[in-house]
Amino acid sequence: MILAHRILQNFFDEFTKKHYDKIQSRLDLTDDQLKLAVDEIIHLNPKPGGSYSDPMVKSTQHIIPDFLLEENEGELELSLNSKNAPDLRINQTYANMLMNLNKEKKKQTKDQKDAASFVRQKMDSAKWFIDAIQQRQHTLILTMNAILQFQREYFLSGDEVKLRPMILKDIAERTGLDISTISRVANSKFIQTNFGIFALKYFFSEGLQTESGEEVSTREIKKILEECVDAENKLKPLTDDKLAEILKKKGYHIARRTVAKYREQLNIPVARLRKEL
Repeated sequence: MILAHRILQNFFDEFTKKHYDKIQSRLDLTDDQLKLAVDEIIHLNPKPGGSYSDPMVKSTQHIIPDFLLEENEGELELSLNSKNAPDLRINQTYANMLMNLNKEKKKQTKDQKDAASFVRQKMDSAKWFIDAIQQRQHTLILTMNAILQFQREYFLSGDEVKLRPMILKDIAERTGLDISTISRVANSKFIQTNFGIFALKYFFSEGLQTESGEEVSTREIKKILEECVDAENKLKPLTDDKLAEILKKKGYHIARRTVAKYREQLNIPVARLRKEL
């Protein structure tokens, strides 16, 4: 504990940047001493005040999917979540009231005419609102069906590698909708599948060509990067140059800076910060 305290107090920057060799040299530590101290530090709680709050009462974001997708004998069955798409209709009491007022139009007093006008305005507003909701639901179903058709192999298998490169323009062209409309749907809606709940934006990605000329999704590249990092020797983590070489051997010609960009998007630290003792 004393050694761990000295490291944090005097070599905090070196510790956060994992310059363990500098710490070991300046404190004249053996490998075992350094490993014990580092293990002690990484098991500490950096936010001890958080233990005073009850984790059971913390607010949790619950996602209610907008779409429900089921696979039945090779066929995809899509539906809107009824919780998010209630069946709206005009209250029959007010519809009957307006109908009766219209029947007695010639005998109406001024108050009755005002009442009829008021009810008519409210019913027109209700009909407009219902039409707007139905149009919105039509837009959602149209957009989601286009995504399903484009990514059919993925939705049948759940295999991330089978996600095709897809951008907003692809779906806009298939639906005849504006790109801004597709963007709003993709950024705010979720779908429930047999293999999890996903935001629609998850299915969009850029593409690139392999050595053989096949077009693949950048998501496939990112998955390979994750697998390489998971399997690497933590004593000698793979640098971006090494990762680029591995991808090149697999037929993906990607520059080191592009590898670095994908790694950062995956929230994977640089090799030096992934090093373990």
